[in-house]
Amino acid sequence: MKHDPVTSVRACPLCGAGADQAEPFLSDTRDESRVSASSFASRKVPEYMSHAMVRCRSCDLAYVDRPPSVASLAVSYHAADYDSAEEAEDAAEAYAGALGPVLGQLKGRGAALEIGTGTGAFLERLKGFGFADLIGVEPSSAAIAAAPAHRQPWIREGIFEEADFAPESFDLICCFMTLEHVQDPGALVASAYRLLRPGGVFVGVTHDRRAWLNRLLGRRSPIVDIEHMQLFSATSAKRLLQHNGYTAVGGASFRNSYRPSYWLRLVPMPDGIKQTLTRLLHGSWLDRHRLPVNVGNFMSWGFKPL
Repeated sequence: MKHDPVTSVRACPLCGAGADQAEPFLSDTRDESRVSASSFASRKVPEYMSHAMVRCRSCDLAYVDRPPSVASLAVSYHAADYDSAEEAEDAAEAYAGALGPVLGQLKGRGAALEIGTGTGAFLERLKGFGFADLIGVEPSSAAIAAAPAHRQPWIREGIFEEADFAPESFDLICCFMTLEHVQDPGALVASAYRLLRPGGVFVGVTHDRRAWLNRLLGRRSPIVDIEHMQLFSATSAKRLLQHNGYTAVGGASFRNSYRPSYWLRLVPMPDGIKQTLTRLLHGSWLDRHRLPVNVGNFMSWGFKPL
């Protein structure tokens, strides 16, 4: 799991500003002895490790200015563990609820693509919304193996590549909690723009690093993570789409609903106390309920002009 060392400094992956517009944001706290297959799994127990990050003064994006290679990241995600199928269903429900107002503006519901689909839980919701053709791309073989059998034909294993799809072939392209993980989010949303039909929409969900809870927790926020190549604010998430030609760009925060034991997994506290509380919660009446909380997740969207 050890990443190739990278010595070259990249420009801001949103606006292209150089090092003269960058200021320190996070120090490097990686410990290679703690990196494992679970380090690149979704909805894991926070490790509070991160690459060094800088903040772009031009567009407000925080990003790793010396990232690992694309090939190295691809290997890490391919081999990642997966044990969050239940939470994936809960997340898909939250995304579906937040997406409602956007779908009301969409002209067609032919084909939909989800980049970073996991078990295809959100594709299932899109089927319920009336989309005829469903495709998901997912790099983790373990996540695909955890998908129900009827979803697996929808999912293609690998890293998203624009060349795998015909131009202007989708009405909706989604990318949830994935834009932080790729080395070039601008290239991804630009590719999505070319794959959308006129009037189609791109929808992303990212962490909002400026949300009150993330600012309160600081380095103990779960968004401080070795997986994240950049961290968005609500402002920079919308700027990413505006910068790449999308119109009618909008965004909104929303609430996620998970079992209390999952929320407890994210709380910064000593491991012994957390494990004891988790055992008490597991299987209890309380843990059979979902608790809705706004933890700073932000949905942004933009349309391809007609």
